Amino acid sequence: MAKILIVDDAAFMRMMLKDILTKGGFEIAGEAADGNEAVAKYNELKPDLVTLDITMPNKDGIQALKEIKAADPNATCVMCSAMGQQSMVIDAIQSGAKDFIVKPFQADRVLESIRKVLG
Repeated sequence: MAKILIVDDAAFMRMMLKDILTKGGFEIAGEAADGNEAVAKYNELKPDLVTLDITMPNKDGIQALKEIKAADPNATCVMCSAMGQQSMVIDAIQSGAKDFIVKPFQADRVLESIRKVLG
């Protein structure tokens, strides 16, 4: 069972994602509320996949993604954002994200993305 680290500054978004993923058969390795915490938790937990919100305090998701990928080039990350801004999607993918999920989360889309990325 794949272990997932959920990173979002909004607790209710983490809860929503946790609910979708656990119902989909995934294990939640941990949660983080900002980019600094995301990098620390990634290094501590070594999850199979990280869902990263783009807009967060202290360090945004793209910066956290770059740091995680620098420490572990094999890290698997999926970006999440309410903003379907093309430039952010492109930046995230170029920085090493495997996919992009738009909020509000649709359970089938989230699970489809995670399953595709994890192979």
